[in-house]
Amino acid sequence: MKLVPNILSIFRIFLVPVFITVYFVDDSEIKIYAIAVYALAALSDFLDGFIARRFQASSNLGKLLDPLGDKLMTFSVMVCITIYRPILIWAVVPAGIKEILMGIGGLVLHKKAHSELLPSNLIGKSSTVVFFVVCFALMIFVRIPDWAAVTLISLAVCMSFLALGSYLVKYIRIMKSSKKGKS
Repeated sequence: MKLVPNILSIFRIFLVPVFITVYFVDDSEIKIYAIAVYALAALSDFLDGFIARRFQASSNLGKLLDPLGDKLMTFSVMVCITIYRPILIWAVVPAGIKEILMGIGGLVLHKKAHSELLPSNLIGKSSTVVFFVVCFALMIFVRIPDWAAVTLISLAVCMSFLALGSYLVKYIRIMKSSKKGKS
C-alpha cells in the first residue's frame, strides 16, 4: 500500500501530456475530454493524499512527486487556457516563477539543512484546490467575460502566493534552527 500514493502521483504526471494533446485535438468549444482528463488528475491527487494519510504511506519521494504532479498539471492547464484567452498571460508568469522558487527552496533546504522535504500544509492544499476549481471553471464556462476570468485567476494566484509565504516562513525557521545546530 505504501507505493500506491507514489504510483498515483506518477500517473498524474503522465496525464499532463495526455491533457495537452486532448485539449488541442478537441476543436469543440467546451473541451469535455480535456476536462475529463483534468478531473481524473484531480481525483488521483485526492486519492494519493488520502491513501498516504490513511495508511501512513507518506515518503520523501511522495512529498516530491505529489506537488510536482499538481504543479505540472495546473501550469499546463493554465498555459492551454491562456492560448485561447491571452488576457490571462499575466497570471502564467508569476505562477511559474513561484513554483520554480518553491522548488529551488525545497532543494536548498534539503541539501543545506539536511531537512526532509516540507509536507504540504493547509494553505498549500487550499491553493491547489482553488487552482483546480478555477481552471475547471475557465474550461467549462468558456464564454464568461474577461473581467470574471481575470477575477477568478487573480484569486488563484493570490492563494498561490499565500502558500509561498507560508512555506517561506517554515523555510526560514528550519534554516535558522539548522544554523544554530551547527554552531
